[in-house]
Amino acid sequence: MKMKDPLTLDIAIATTTRGMRFIYIVAHHASDARGENHRKTLDSLNKASLRVQRKGSSVGFAWRLSNRLQQRLVLTRNGSSSALVKPVIRDIPLPQFVGLRRGFLFARRSKSSVAGKSSLQTAPVCSAGSGETQVGKDKVHIADLNKILEERDACGVGFIANLANERNHKIVEDALTALGCMEHRGACSADNDSGDGAGIMTQIPWDLVNAFLKDEGLPACNESSTGVGMIFLPQEEEKAAEARAITESVLADEGLKLLAWRKVPVVDEVVGEYAKATQPIIEQIIVESTSGCTEDELERALMMARKVIEKKTSGDPVLAENFYFCSFSGRTIVYKGMLRSVVVGAFYKDLKDPLYTTAFAIYHRRFSTNTTPKWPLAQPMRILGHNGEINTLQGNLNWMASREALMTAPVWEGREPELRPICNTLMSDSANLDRTAEMYYRSGTPLDQTLMLLVPEAYENHPTLDARYPEAKGFYQYYAGLQEGWDGPALVVFSDGRTVGARLDRNGLRPARFWQTSDGYLYVASEVGVLGDVMTNAENVVAKGRLGPGMMVTTELGSGTFNRNSAVAKKVSSAKPFGEWVKAAQSSLPPAEPLIEMQMSSAECLKLQKATGYSGEDVGMIIESMALEGKEPTFCMGDDTPLAVLSGRPHLLYDYFKQRFAQVTNPAIDPLREGLVMSLVMHIGAKGNVLNVDESILPKMCIKSPVLFEKDLEAIVSKPELKATTLPIRFPGDGEKGTLKAALEDLCAAAAEAVNDGAEVLVLSDRPDGELSVDSPAIPALLATGAVHHHLIQSGLRFQASIVVESAQAFSTQHIACLVGYGASAVCPYLALETCRQYQQSARTQKLISSGKLPAITIDDVQLNLRSALNAGLKKILSKMGISLLSTYCGAQIFEIYGLGQDVVDTSFKGSVSRIGGLSLDELAAETENFWKSGFPEEEIKKLDNFGFFQVRPGLEYHGNNGQMSKILHQAIGLGGKATDAEAAKLYKETVRSAPVSVLRDMLEIVSDREAIPLEEVESVEKIMERFCTGGMSLGAISRETHETIAIAMNRIGGKSNSGEGGEDPQRYIPVADADDDGNSPTFPHLTHLENGDVASSAIKQVASGRFGVTPYFLMNAEQIEIKVAQGAKPGEGGQLPGKKVSPYIATLRSSKPGVPLISPPPHHDIYSIEDLSQLIYDLHMVNPKAKVSVKLVAEAGIGTVASGVAKANADIIQVSGHDGGTGASPVSSIKHAGGPWEMGLAESHQTLLANGLRDRVVLRTDGGYKTGHDVMMSALMGADEYGFGTVAMIATGCVMARICHTNNCPVGVASQREELRARFPGAPGDLVNYFHDVAQEIRMELASMGYASLQEVIGRADLLKQADTPLAKTKGLDLSFLTNYLPEVCQTVCRDHRDQPPHSNGPVLDDKILEMEEVAAAIEGEDSCEISLPIVNIDRAAVTRVSGAVAGKYGDNGFAGSIKINFEGSAGQSFCAMLCGGLDVNLVGEANDYVGKSMAGGSIAISPPPDSPFDASEAVLVGNTCLYGATGGRMFVNGLAGERFAVRNSLAQAVVEGTGDHCCEYMTGGCIVVLGKVGRNVGAGMTGGLGYFLDLDDNFLSKVNSEIVRAQRIKSDTGAAQLQGLIEEHVAKTGSAKGQMILDNWDEMREKFWQVVPPSEMGTPEVVDEPTAKANVSA
Repeated sequence: MKMKDPLTLDIAIATTTRGMRFIYIVAHHASDARGENHRKTLDSLNKASLRVQRKGSSVGFAWRLSNRLQQRLVLTRNGSSSALVKPVIRDIPLPQFVGLRRGFLFARRSKSSVAGKSSLQTAPVCSAGSGETQVGKDKVHIADLNKILEERDACGVGFIANLANERNHKIVEDALTALGCMEHRGACSADNDSGDGAGIMTQIPWDLVNAFLKDEGLPACNESSTGVGMIFLPQEEEKAAEARAITESVLADEGLKLLAWRKVPVVDEVVGEYAKATQPIIEQIIVESTSGCTEDELERALMMARKVIEKKTSGDPVLAENFYFCSFSGRTIVYKGMLRSVVVGAFYKDLKDPLYTTAFAIYHRRFSTNTTPKWPLAQPMRILGHNGEINTLQGNLNWMASREALMTAPVWEGREPELRPICNTLMSDSANLDRTAEMYYRSGTPLDQTLMLLVPEAYENHPTLDARYPEAKGFYQYYAGLQEGWDGPALVVFSDGRTVGARLDRNGLRPARFWQTSDGYLYVASEVGVLGDVMTNAENVVAKGRLGPGMMVTTELGSGTFNRNSAVAKKVSSAKPFGEWVKAAQSSLPPAEPLIEMQMSSAECLKLQKATGYSGEDVGMIIESMALEGKEPTFCMGDDTPLAVLSGRPHLLYDYFKQRFAQVTNPAIDPLREGLVMSLVMHIGAKGNVLNVDESILPKMCIKSPVLFEKDLEAIVSKPELKATTLPIRFPGDGEKGTLKAALEDLCAAAAEAVNDGAEVLVLSDRPDGELSVDSPAIPALLATGAVHHHLIQSGLRFQASIVVESAQAFSTQHIACLVGYGASAVCPYLALETCRQYQQSARTQKLISSGKLPAITIDDVQLNLRSALNAGLKKILSKMGISLLSTYCGAQIFEIYGLGQDVVDTSFKGSVSRIGGLSLDELAAETENFWKSGFPEEEIKKLDNFGFFQVRPGLEYHGNNGQMSKILHQAIGLGGKATDAEAAKLYKETVRSAPVSVLRDMLEIVSDREAIPLEEVESVEKIMERFCTGGMSLGAISRETHETIAIAMNRIGGKSNSGEGGEDPQRYIPVADADDDGNSPTFPHLTHLENGDVASSAIKQVASGRFGVTPYFLMNAEQIEIKVAQGAKPGEGGQLPGKKVSPYIATLRSSKPGVPLISPPPHHDIYSIEDLSQLIYDLHMVNPKAKVSVKLVAEAGIGTVASGVAKANADIIQVSGHDGGTGASPVSSIKHAGGPWEMGLAESHQTLLANGLRDRVVLRTDGGYKTGHDVMMSALMGADEYGFGTVAMIATGCVMARICHTNNCPVGVASQREELRARFPGAPGDLVNYFHDVAQEIRMELASMGYASLQEVIGRADLLKQADTPLAKTKGLDLSFLTNYLPEVCQTVCRDHRDQPPHSNGPVLDDKILEMEEVAAAIEGEDSCEISLPIVNIDRAAVTRVSGAVAGKYGDNGFAGSIKINFEGSAGQSFCAMLCGGLDVNLVGEANDYVGKSMAGGSIAISPPPDSPFDASEAVLVGNTCLYGATGGRMFVNGLAGERFAVRNSLAQAVVEGTGDHCCEYMTGGCIVVLGKVGRNVGAGMTGGLGYFLDLDDNFLSKVNSEIVRAQRIKSDTGAAQLQGLIEEHVAKTGSAKGQMILDNWDEMREKFWQVVPPSEMGTPEVVDEPTAKANVSA
């Protein structure tokens, strides 16, 4: 390319969601600064530009580069963000900081930019395909959370194995069939054709290989010493040739003879457009060992060669990105790609060749939330295929990076450095798990042992393990201190070519079914029915089962054996004396008593508290509350105070950190009801080489909790073999710059020196050595911990010592979690403990105890309570991220940072997300000194100051929602139907606008690019109000008056109210027709100012984790259905409605009992992954195809990737909520320290959806802290289409912000169920209408001033925002460029009004055919009867759900007087008979998958195996996990076993099943469940209503019961016995159960073997107690 005149480029850089910067280039010739020659410039660049944007007199464009031009362009630039640069065109690669993302030139950020300045990363960009580039020669690469969050996935997976190791081609055919039948578990890119990934792993097809060699004129290979590599090569032949040359050179050096390169025959036409853009050249390489290596030795040689090749190519960004070994083995080969599952066989011609034979096949279909095509990330990997999400990935990667220097094995002969790095932070979680497993296995660890130690079972509180394979406990204890688990939902299938197996995670969060046939085949799959032969092959199936939590199955090919979990665990655990080694080499920290005397005077304690940063609220609301009650305090109404970085008041460092949480891609764990899988055990001391398995490598001490009393710490320090060294953490408080940095450097050097001298414990202590000094403030403990942790990692010393923190600065669960998350193994919060002692000994407390106003707590009690509260709170923090083990949380850095600069992050928090800059080390030192010096006032300290961070107090921290604001708003809108007040409305806006900076949008200002227009040219108020929504506030949390008033108001303005969780009274679906002239209605006597035509139905019906009130009729009356994945006040947690709020009316709506607390589980039990969410969206589209489905998320880093997955899952609307929202009760730490600002979440979601081509699929809605039209304008400019109002909507109906919602004592009846308080409710629908009218009018005025006629014109126009010059008290380093990024051409093309799009369709479905049948249509219309019979297959998902919706929509949940009987044969897909209504009778002969009967409200379901089945039905798994979830009626009978969480949150359904997995009857509130066989652990956890009957033939049932709430007893009542007998009789009649018949035939004997599980609410019912007692209870 030639240019006559030198070209000058202006570069503008825009930040993207993933820490990247798009380079926008304004080009002009040097001789013509601005003008028409821009056009010539475009031509001179061969028309490489894609889009042109005019702005002023210049033209901006982004270059879309061809691959050839990409290799030839070099840009140089100076430090300015708008530098002038000159291009130099040469034949050299693109500079390393430049990459290509969807064809756009971009550069990665290396540091947070500040005030328009930026820097570009110059380190080589690593690829998903090769070895990782080290930051420096000897440095360890730290996992960057930004990179990790780019890839999140879930999948469908399975394997087929011939137990006799007999090869055939049918296995390949069946694997491809099964893969095709799991297409719905995957996803596609925006083109709907490029699959997220699919593939299979098999044995090497030697016949095919030798046929090729013969065609090439080469002799047949020696299979025992030959290896085959499946390779992705760069698209450019020049680069592909370079890769081949490097490969051949390395092979020669490694003693591997190249036999041939083979071009893999493919059919390009079946590849989607997006995938084709990055489709590699695919070739195979056939090599032979020149030294005769075979078996494991050959496998290691091939792995070493691959690793060396990866290292040699890692420095070239093109090769690093596009050169990848799918497999390189002498046993296995992997065929995969960015393909849909149904075209894998069509793409790879080899797979259709009859010569392709194998004895096993692993198959995998991927659902990636990130749509950027990456062929290497398709699965299977080299050893395993993974369905799930590793929640602890960042910690796993960092610990592996620290550990790898120690990982040596004799088989490598000293070449281990060439294998490093083991992991690659730019690859997916599955790929890194595969790499770690490969390293263990190739180093000599058996494959089954490798999977057991990486994905450990929950071995504590496990009756089955204790009874069947107790030796496994020693194995797990041994590795618990050596290898942190890869924790999260995981079904892992694996093979080395000889062994094939599957492992399920400790919580059983992915479905895994298996079946065995008489002809010697074993099948494992995410679903049954993938071969479609359940009926035709029935007589051949000898066993059907499932993998339960932590279970493994394996087969050694050729052995003919199928090894189940107990056998595998026994074999592995007995191989070495693991338990004996633990007993011999590791001690447990003995229980220590807390100190019983105060260690300081009251004055000394007060002084240290003040200097450390304690406030009166911290002591009174947090520490003393925990000391008294033993649990974390709760609060309500969200967090409306400024972010720490925006606040004018000093904050502890912990306040700059936000806890991350699970949403969509992985589930939260229930720490209360499923806490048996969780553990806070930590290990202290040096850890040895984990590949050298003996007692010498174990850490020397085990502790049961990371929270230490002073005596615990003393015991650790005094243990001589630990050689503990105490390091003071202080710095000079002289105000000089650099002092904190220097002190940290000295601390790190001292830590490294101590470890080199043999210390195995480093105690970082801020305990004063003598009298407190004003000149010696403590280094923030979190800063010190992170600095030492990362310094030891970089020094290669991290595994030689543990970090223990002794700090006055730690007193809350957030503090302990942060310290552990950044590397501490234990924390001694000595000042918090002293505060407890001072509290108990104080005269005030003693007086309250004496008067009986406080319980008689001792000085021991308060400290034990504090530790209990901290432990419980810590479990909750772990659980909200879906993490079970504290050992895997330690060092995982699962936090986001809001308000710390890059130097702080680089010093102590490497790899953490910090996207808005903030305080530098010097500014942080100043804030710390500010706190410290406050402890040394001239006058004596009498009490601690209150900062107002929790409660509104005049003159203290600003709260966005306050009493003054409420009063002004009430006056403005004329609360109670009064006249509006224009002056008050003006004052309200001025009050909000003049408030202190408290949210990120306050730091932005609008700068329009147009002249103002007249107001009358702007769209109407009515048009704008259609975009308004209210938050999901449940009826129960708020009063009936409030809930209905809000709904009526929103329906009047054309907006949408949200039901929240809890259902609705069907009366509300009928328009008001009886309102009199005064606005009173007999139908709604509790409301005022009504109008005929008003509708009280919420347009948005919410489906939350409790599924309260979710019925088919409820869903059929929805315009939109919202899936609440997370909520702002407590993301990652569940909810609870206190019993005192469960009035008879509320209990009726929720199908529960008055006065009994109602709990929503932390996870949706049918959303453990993105594919599960996709299924729930499918279900809701099935029941009501006219309703749009929305998914509510909460802002956090990575939400853009999640939003992409949600869009691909066919959601119609995505709602992004901010951390400051939420009206319900929540733990204080959740309110204050979880979730992020909606501004960040919205910007990331909008930008990521744009970049992935998905923005036009969804409506984006946001909420959190909205008060004015200006808030709406800000969110519109950042990309939101609709706008949600929560707290302010309550205020507009009369809320006075008393902040006691959770107590049921709301003084104005807004949030109370007490009749006398509800009578005080002051609001009317017109009040809220007035408020929204004012908001819409304000928006019109802002639009007019900007020169725009509609909101739609400004949506996504972030270029009209700029960071304001508003000074902050703490820092000048805030950078909000993340929020102002704008992709003009993409936005203008995509950002149109999506609100009128029809709901996404499920396409043609079985139910449509059923509804088209004349007899069915006639039965529905005329309430008649009919019976039909149909086949069914696994891709027929949510079968009968749409039929049920059609019936329920017409007649209600149980109002249909007709009868429709449907008989199916086959394998039903997921959600069979979900949302079933009365009048439908469904019979299935065959089997079903997960979620059978969820949210059913009536009807009946019967499932039985095929009649020719030879297996014992009572021992066979016929239905999957989470059946009857949230059911409110109906009956179900299963002649077989069910999976985990059977009848979870069941309300009124009755069921009989022949056995279940773990967590049966969890959270049940009603109904009756009968189990005629074995059950798993945790029966009845959280069960508050209903009854369970359990047959106990093994006399071990009581060990399976969670007795926290329920009681197990023998059947005492004839009424109960009759209930049980009647259900079993119906079960036998419906399913032909042989076991049921046996029980009935021996009724008197078998009745005595049943246990009845009874919650307190059922204790007095006739089914539970004998008749005389029941009558006495009734009369009483």
